[in-house]
Amino acid sequence: MAYALGWITGVGFLLTEHENRFVRFHAMQSTLVFGGLCALWFVGASIPPFGWLLSFIIIPPVSAVLWLLLMFKAYQGERFKLPYVGDIAERR
Repeated sequence: MAYALGWITGVGFLLTEHENRFVRFHAMQSTLVFGGLCALWFVGASIPPFGWLLSFIIIPPVSAVLWLLLMFKAYQGERFKLPYVGDIAERR
């Protein structure tokens, strides 16, 4: 569920789950990944033409694939780490 609404549910689970390290890991990874993609989308949308290409052509499918992959892996009970972001999430 930490991935259901991207960074919004990630933050929600970070604020409510204090003991479950598995849930906190996935909540932190969700917050970092989808919060970063959201910020990148807003910055790209304000920069014509290359930023528009990034925001409207590249980020949506990347987000969708990551969303499905991360939800599936968490549902299976796997602690699937993305490069760099997973390491940061694991330390928190």
